[in-house]
Amino acid sequence: MADKPSTKAAKAPKAASQDAATIRRVAVIGGNRIPFARSNSVYSGVSNQEMLTAALDGLVDRFGLEGERAGEVVAGAVLKHARDFNLTREVVLGSKLSPATPATDIQQACGTGLQAAFQVANKIALGKIEFGIAGGTDTTSDAPLAVNDKLRKILLQANQANAKGDKKALVKLLTKIRPSYLAPDQPRNAEPRTGLSMGDHQALTTHEWGITREAQDELAARSHQNLAAAWEAGWQDDLVTPFNGVERDNHLRPDSTVEKLAKLKPVFGKQLGDAATMTAGNSTPLSDGASVALLASEEEATRRGWDVKAFLVDYETAAVDYVNGGEGLLMAPAYAVPRMLERNGLTLQDFDFYEIHEAFAGQVLSTLAAWEDADFCKQRLGLDSPLGSIDRSKLNVKGSSLAAAHPFAATGGRIIANLAKLLEEKGSGRGLISICAAGGQGVVAILER
Repeated sequence: MADKPSTKAAKAPKAASQDAATIRRVAVIGGNRIPFARSNSVYSGVSNQEMLTAALDGLVDRFGLEGERAGEVVAGAVLKHARDFNLTREVVLGSKLSPATPATDIQQACGTGLQAAFQVANKIALGKIEFGIAGGTDTTSDAPLAVNDKLRKILLQANQANAKGDKKALVKLLTKIRPSYLAPDQPRNAEPRTGLSMGDHQALTTHEWGITREAQDELAARSHQNLAAAWEAGWQDDLVTPFNGVERDNHLRPDSTVEKLAKLKPVFGKQLGDAATMTAGNSTPLSDGASVALLASEEEATRRGWDVKAFLVDYETAAVDYVNGGEGLLMAPAYAVPRMLERNGLTLQDFDFYEIHEAFAGQVLSTLAAWEDADFCKQRLGLDSPLGSIDRSKLNVKGSSLAAAHPFAATGGRIIANLAKLLEEKGSGRGLISICAAGGQGVVAILER
């Protein structure tokens, strides 16, 4: 006789019915991730599904959700195999959550994890669900390889000929296959519209804004030092679940210094000649990892005895014309933040923490320079005065992507959990999240406590 289905899922509370004008506050309860790792290292034989399941199960264990039906799990991956068309649902089915938990896949390049949180938050705010989980995963070690396009077209035609029983046409088609057609199509780190890699795009922007090599190396060294200090203090312990024998981010270099980074040669922007400044040390590496964040209504947090670390107050998504509009590929956050600030009656200085994703040190510094520039703020943003400078001592205080690495879709969940914990420890305050993304897009958000 089949085992009796678990009753825990059936007892999950119904979302409160909300008046159309009622918008509920969305609480950040916490997060979890696995250690991030450099591509083709400790996770070389591990899939996106395995990594995201590990991150999710770690969250389930931490918050007592085994067998529970969550309102929804929303996550995604930038690089995934065709077989992973329903990745997040498959992860849920293989996790400790109730299989009755619905799941949705999304993808917006490096903004995926943060966009997943927005989708969950919207449903909580509108009273459709009581709690949900957002996240992302990515691996460049287990990257999808596609059949060469010429071979693919021949095989499709051959299949049609075979279905019609046309043996002559079938043989003729198969004789067209050349040895070179057997080489697979690999994922390309380049923008389809320009053919330039993200790094080469940012190299142009970094040069345009006059960001020095020393400034980039200083930011990179500080990121490694801050993350190393956080690990040594045990600060990361309740945010990370060991996985596959790995306990800490393996890209982290605790002994990183400006002097050591200065010895590296530029790897991006070689078209700039001697003016190139972006190296492997002040750019994020290809990497593998997964992260998730738990969001809930205040009522659900109270019912379950969960401590609310912070509230997701607002968010904004922007895009720029990097093809014909003369703007840098990764400059969209520079446009998104002022829109969000205006909507909330805030200034750029009204934050206790700034979590700015470090895709490249040059990207962070270009964005900060743009906000300080009167011409940019007036001509591009339509502002009467510059947004101004930030207190750099409040920037990425526990390290960021240059040190932890950047598995594309997993960065958003990492940052949400980090910032929420910082605000919880402070007891009150406000934090800004900013993430640039491929395709000339950017996602930003405000957390408060």
